[in-house]
Amino acid sequence: MLFLAPIGSLVAIFFAIFLIIKIMRHDEGTAEMREIAAWVREGSYAYIKRQYSVVGAFFAVVFCILFFLYTRGYLIIFVPFAFLSGGFFSGLCGFIGMAVATRSSARTASAARTSLNGALNVAFSSGAVMGLMVVGLGLLDLSIWYYFLDWFYRGLEESQRIQNITSTMLNFGMGASFMALFARVGGGIFTKAADVGADLCGKVECGIPEDDPRNPAVIADNVGDNVGDVAGMGADLYESYVGSIVATMALGSAAFINYGMSLKGITVPLVMAAVGVVASVIGTLFVRSGEKAEQHELLMALRKGVFVSAGLIAISSYFVIKFVLGMQFIGVYWAVISGLLAGIIMGLSTEYFTSARYSPARGVARSALTGPATVIISGISVGMLSTIVPVVVVALAILASFYFSGGAKDFNLGLYGVGISAVGMLSTLGITLATDAYGPVADNAGGNAEMTHQKPEVRRRTDALDALGNTTAATGKGFAIGSAALSALALIAAYREHIHLLGGTLNTDLMNPRLLAGLFIGGMLPFAFCSLTMKAVGRAASDVVVEVRRQFREIKGLMEGREKPDYAKCISIVTSSAQKEMIVPSLLAILAPIVVGLLMGIEAGVGLLVGSLICGFVLAIMMANAGGAWDNAKKYIESGAEGGKGSPSHKAAVVGDTVGDPFKDTSGPSLNILIKLMSMVSIVFASFIMANTLFK
Repeated sequence: MLFLAPIGSLVAIFFAIFLIIKIMRHDEGTAEMREIAAWVREGSYAYIKRQYSVVGAFFAVVFCILFFLYTRGYLIIFVPFAFLSGGFFSGLCGFIGMAVATRSSARTASAARTSLNGALNVAFSSGAVMGLMVVGLGLLDLSIWYYFLDWFYRGLEESQRIQNITSTMLNFGMGASFMALFARVGGGIFTKAADVGADLCGKVECGIPEDDPRNPAVIADNVGDNVGDVAGMGADLYESYVGSIVATMALGSAAFINYGMSLKGITVPLVMAAVGVVASVIGTLFVRSGEKAEQHELLMALRKGVFVSAGLIAISSYFVIKFVLGMQFIGVYWAVISGLLAGIIMGLSTEYFTSARYSPARGVARSALTGPATVIISGISVGMLSTIVPVVVVALAILASFYFSGGAKDFNLGLYGVGISAVGMLSTLGITLATDAYGPVADNAGGNAEMTHQKPEVRRRTDALDALGNTTAATGKGFAIGSAALSALALIAAYREHIHLLGGTLNTDLMNPRLLAGLFIGGMLPFAFCSLTMKAVGRAASDVVVEVRRQFREIKGLMEGREKPDYAKCISIVTSSAQKEMIVPSLLAILAPIVVGLLMGIEAGVGLLVGSLICGFVLAIMMANAGGAWDNAKKYIESGAEGGKGSPSHKAAVVGDTVGDPFKDTSGPSLNILIKLMSMVSIVFASFIMANTLFK
């Protein structure tokens, strides 16, 4: 059944191409709408070109390091080249997703002149391209390497061949991890520096509305939506997707070797991924809405697609496991279900704590009546409270998947179940990412309609889509964080097995001082990482504010609308700042596991991974949900509640939203990368660390 993996990848890629052709047939609107879209597109390309040139140089350096380690016998020859292929496919996903998103926003705004459902269809199709390209190219990369390695090791006995393939492929995720780091951190700094700068100068200082064409930073803000929330999110989830599959394959090889079923153990995650592709494609066909739909009905239209996909996966995975593993191991099926349910529940929990339809965000809006200080306090408290459900759900998913898979009798089978749970959660990625990547397109479409002064009916439709996009973006972040946690856990379990295959031993007694030292350092790292990324946003935003103030001061007639601002200058400033500011956080994530492993031993390295996973997971949820609550509280006030737009409470809410921007779109999401990347780096450098650590 392994042949289903490459078939599934091609189904995803060809359906994505079909959607691209369909999107491009839509009218892009008036000359003014096309001009605004062209500015955003050119700015996005300028950023991506600059970022990929920096990333290319970095990849060249790391490739040389990995090749040197191969010459010293620490790695096999394939690892440096697989590192490049993982980064290439991840970068390609981001580029395609961003290219389609920047071509879809004006078409969405144009379609909104005719109907709400037409606009929803264009925006969602754009998001679906991103989702399907991620799963399609991810599966294609894995399939190519699997079949190549299967051919290369063809002379070995099956169990040994499978063990060699999986231990080799386990090293491959680092390329995707590195690309995700740069896309998420760099894109997050860009998008929030532009957003904060635009808000501070536009809304707070000058009193002009959001997406006003007089604001010099408004195009940079729209560019940021694409480079951060489309390319960045896509790279993040590509990393989770590929990482969870290769980790589960490695765990499957170890779990079933004593049963003579290693090949079957690695088949399940690949086939489930292929089934998920088909289910996601079918799910996209169910997304449609009525013309007079309210936000809740629009949300249900998207949810219908996700639920259909999840239902199809829940049914088909039973037969996959029954056919591949047999009824003896049917408990693995419940690991799939635990992952699916965990993903859905985390999304619903995130929606409750961030949507203006529910009391937490409305409570934050109400606190704005007494000033910005109470808004900040209220938002942080909501973020902290929102960690309860996701943490409990992930804990239950871990326990359920471990014990249902037979972990009580065979520890390795239990770990395999945890990996399958992560694959189960991410099997809906094709459509889940579509609902998330839809948001920036809807946001840009709303900005386009505002800047081109479309009729109120058009703006009402784009506002409805934008409001829906805010909700899907928040739930998408919850899904990304949860999937990152389970993927990182699967990678840590695979790392443990990798150490054993390399001939090492692990003393994971909690009273082992080296393990404890690693736990403490790992617990600290997410906070240090967030500090660096938030400072980066603050510094980059300051550069934007200075430039916007200069343009308002020096360009005569700008405030009156007689002259156009210099949009390109703001884009150039934020691009340069983002590239410069992402270097230190990136080095922290890459070097920390290597340095700790070399100085304190392999047990300290494991402690580092576990400590950063636990603290990073909880901190990411808190930051993402606090930021989402601040954002939607502001929008709730803008709808007329608690004093309405322009009131003192609105200004207080804008302050809260501005603080929340780096919380939810830079630091919080970047923690996903931190906890996964450190596991990947540890796996790749394991043999080097074991040979050269100060603690043998």
